[in-house]
Amino acid sequence: MKAKIRQQLARRQRRIQRRLDKTNVEGCHRPMFTASAIHYEIADRARGLASGGIGAMHVLARQVGLIDAIDDRLHLLKFHFPYHESDHVLTFPYNALGNGTCLEDLEDRRQDEVFLDALGTRRIPDPTTAGDFCRRFTVDTIRQLQDLVHAVRIGVWAKQPAAFFHQAILDMDGILVGTTGQCKQGMDIGYDGTWGYHPLVLTLANTGEVLGLVNRSANRPSPEGAAAEVDRVLPVLFRGGFQQVLLRGDTKFSQTEHLDRWHADPRVRFIFGYEARPNLQELANDLLAAV
Repeated sequence: MKAKIRQQLARRQRRIQRRLDKTNVEGCHRPMFTASAIHYEIADRARGLASGGIGAMHVLARQVGLIDAIDDRLHLLKFHFPYHESDHVLTFPYNALGNGTCLEDLEDRRQDEVFLDALGTRRIPDPTTAGDFCRRFTVDTIRQLQDLVHAVRIGVWAKQPAAFFHQAILDMDGILVGTTGQCKQGMDIGYDGTWGYHPLVLTLANTGEVLGLVNRSANRPSPEGAAAEVDRVLPVLFRGGFQQVLLRGDTKFSQTEHLDRWHADPRVRFIFGYEARPNLQELANDLLAAV
């Protein structure tokens, strides 16, 4: 940090401390909020940005190689007029980082001159163009995007200390996500009356990273597709350098047809809940009695 900026921040901190000084009782004979005539001016040089870290996130994406990986390995556009695949893909997380929750919120980002300048771009895709890009994806190209993100992720992991790779903890769960849409493909009604989707999420508990994501209708059971997704993520973790992987999930993920296979790999352990069925309770009681 430059010395000038450090001094400015220090002065601001001192001013705040003076304003918050409890021993200063000046003006206590009247309410503290005293403003009566407020004037707003638009400065030509000084501009504010609500999502101030967006530029830093973009620099990070470039430094770790994510932007180049998307453009080199994901080919969904025949022509680039003017956007490339990386422009489209990054638009979605940048919209979320700017508190956007849907495609329509992209228009707010497009109208924010400071936001655009922070990313060094003339413009970003409008909601209709972004929606058209989404419809170009197939199951295979979605997997392709996930795989290239994993490849970049492994490069980031490589900068961690050796202790980081002792054990990866992989959590799995299904989450009901409601939607306000009425004709969205694949949406359905969940067990609690929610209209929407029931995505399967696999998370690296060590860091909070989402390693696996499969969208499903809201009426689908939690473990559906979980074993296949675990089998996709395990090679990524081992290729990334982890020595062991601990699988965790609730009772819905105790799929007995897969437990023996995972148990046969000495690098894999698991902790799953299991329903307290009468026969299992009897076996557990017999074990206690034998102790």
